[in-house]
Amino acid sequence: MIQNHEIDYKIYGEEMQYVEVELDPNESAIAEPGAFMMMEDGIQMETLFGDGSGAQSGFLGKLMNAGKRLLVGENLFMTAFTNTSGGIKTVSFASPYPGKIIPLDLSRFQNKIICQKDAFLCAAKGVSVGIEFQRKLGTGLFGGEGFIMEKLEGDGMAFLHACGHVVQRQLQAGDLLKIDTGCIVGFTSGVQYDIQFIGGIKNSIFGGEGLFFATLRGPGTVWIQTLPISRLAGRILQYATTSRREEGSMLGGIGNILDGDGWR
Repeated sequence: MIQNHEIDYKIYGEEMQYVEVELDPNESAIAEPGAFMMMEDGIQMETLFGDGSGAQSGFLGKLMNAGKRLLVGENLFMTAFTNTSGGIKTVSFASPYPGKIIPLDLSRFQNKIICQKDAFLCAAKGVSVGIEFQRKLGTGLFGGEGFIMEKLEGDGMAFLHACGHVVQRQLQAGDLLKIDTGCIVGFTSGVQYDIQFIGGIKNSIFGGEGLFFATLRGPGTVWIQTLPISRLAGRILQYATTSRREEGSMLGGIGNILDGDGWR
């Protein structure tokens, strides 16, 4: 078994967070392209094909491992940050949208976490970043965001990012939680994941919540976000493509004047 690098960390901020990772000499952290924020002198960057965990040996193994990452919408390459100096150095990674960063010690969760495909931010080098297929037919056809998910394996630290506020729920054996697929950040390997039809013609046509939701059955731990990034993007797009002068008739027009829109 590959030993993950041991790293210390500190999370800064409230709504727009970043995580500062402390690296001892020769220690490394890996991150998705675009997650890097800043680092101290003495840290060397290296682009890796795949996740650099060594879980797949040889060129074909690395190619298959990297190819799986394309299925979850991630980059073929990752970036490793290694402390090449003789002292302790820090490197920081930032979340790409408002929300929270979730630190996870994988050794406390049976060395495996399953998460949404865009939730991974960074990890200690040695953590394997792969894919997790949901095998049931219904899940595959209707799972949406939850069909193909990422899995993080190893015994080191990994960091996820989520949009909005994050709730951690502990499910006992047999406990069932019904949840919007986009609100799932991640869950431990013991949790059973499936898709359920909402039912009812009025719910289907007028409910506004979609036709399906996810079911999570314990035992295990679940991390939930209050604002899926797809929902946030949809609201921003709706706002950007709608004329503000139609909001609230006369009152909307007064509001536009007060905030300066009426003077253009």
